[in-house]
Amino acid sequence: MKTYQIHLIRNGQTDSSTSGRYIGHTDAILSPEGVAEIHRLKEQADYPYVDAVFTSPLKRCTQTAHAVYPERKAIVMRELIEYDFGEYEGKTPEQLSDDEGFASWLAGGPDAAPPFGESNAEFSARICGCFAKIVEGMMKTDVTSAAIVTHGGVIMTILSAFGIPELPMPEWRTPSACGYTVRITPSIWMRGQKVEVIAEIPTFPQEEEDVLPDLATEAFYVDLEELQQENNK
Repeated sequence: MKTYQIHLIRNGQTDSSTSGRYIGHTDAILSPEGVAEIHRLKEQADYPYVDAVFTSPLKRCTQTAHAVYPERKAIVMRELIEYDFGEYEGKTPEQLSDDEGFASWLAGGPDAAPPFGESNAEFSARICGCFAKIVEGMMKTDVTSAAIVTHGGVIMTILSAFGIPELPMPEWRTPSACGYTVRITPSIWMRGQKVEVIAEIPTFPQEEEDVLPDLATEAFYVDLEELQQENNK
């Protein structure tokens, strides 16, 4: 049975990303350290081959996409942009500790939103809709492998919504310029809109035969078996 793979890659390091500030729509560029990190990873490890690259419009993502896949012209998708932090943009948690709405926003309710920012539900709907559009577009055009270069919050949202094993969002944090490979089986996708998380990327030589050892838990196989059983009914 034909399957499809999407490689979710977080943008490289910026000066802002190491400051502890909420950085969403700010168009920060990669830091010199971030550029060097990507080059080091490409020398020491392997990013997977892809037929297509999709990216957030922000420079830290378009620069990462070009650095990792210079031979591919990335398709910019506005929907892949990071969370809109509104008035919290550029501020640290310490600076917001006296803000009355900050604690309720951190509690994570679906309707919670920073002032003049995006609610959690709005963000999730935007990201999930975009990911589904990419998956279905790949199936229609017979593109079997693609990379999505985007932000940490976007990757966590995608995997917490669609990924098997099913894990809470914080469990899907990933370092800069790294990420996860997911495999899409059309029958499972059409039945339950789920994808299998099969590897971490980039792949270091000693890890080539490993398949996500920390995530290949009993829960993974139980979830996958249940989906397959549902599909066979």
